[in-house]
Amino acid sequence: MRAVVTGATNGIGEAVARRLASEGATVTLVGRSDERLRAARDRIAAAVPDAELTLERADLAELDQVRALADRLLATAPPDAVISNAALVTPLDRRTGGVPRVLTVNHLAPYLLLRLLADAVDRARFVVVGADPVSLARSPVDLDDLLFEHPERLGEPIGLRPFRAYGRTKNMNAMFVFALARRLAGTGVTVNGAHPGIIGGTGLAGEAPEVREIVARTFELDLASLPGPEVGADTPAWLATAPELAGVTGRFFVDRKPVETAPHTTDPARGDRLWTTSARLVGLPA
Repeated sequence: MRAVVTGATNGIGEAVARRLASEGATVTLVGRSDERLRAARDRIAAAVPDAELTLERADLAELDQVRALADRLLATAPPDAVISNAALVTPLDRRTGGVPRVLTVNHLAPYLLLRLLADAVDRARFVVVGADPVSLARSPVDLDDLLFEHPERLGEPIGLRPFRAYGRTKNMNAMFVFALARRLAGTGVTVNGAHPGIIGGTGLAGEAPEVREIVARTFELDLASLPGPEVGADTPAWLATAPELAGVTGRFFVDRKPVETAPHTTDPARGDRLWTTSARLVGLPA
């Protein structure tokens, strides 16, 4: 089995890669820093001495690098599983080409990568790491303001807006899972989402460290007591490998169990609207 894991240089992504390597998969680690990629490879190899690992550097905030990554992945044997895990929280004014970095990394990059791969593979499992569907039920995507040009719509306090924008992108992940699964129905490619749990040690807010404490206070989280990335890796890794999931597609899983997500994520009309806008933003036909 050949697996690709984005955001694999720390946290849940590294734990997923380690789990898959321990089960005999050849794993491609995707990250934006050669140094961090090599460090993650060394940590995984220390835990799994016979691990077969390859490294792919790509900054998912740069869509040209996402396209080049897809080309490289398809130049050899196509992957059997792709775990789209990379995500971050950033200040809303951090943009590339006018597009917020949080939107590009969390939603547009997986949208582009998985669409490009889906066009070229006959059989594969795509797994998108999402977030808590219960909490996100209260954060529907504002389809009239995907670029967060009106941050006041994210509410108060101002310091929580980057996290709320992150929540919107996680809802986009769920919408994309269902939209892509519908379009690939009847093929050998399955698409499912997974909530890894509320996990510590992910580095999610590394670019906006002040948000971490605001979120902890607002939601009364004891950050020191949160489970670690290995716990968060369980459901995504299971979705990529479990024999009993052959052919299962268009579902969202928590603790290895399928769950329903909010109607605003499953509505086909909303999903199609997000799909069309995303296609325009990444330069693909709808």
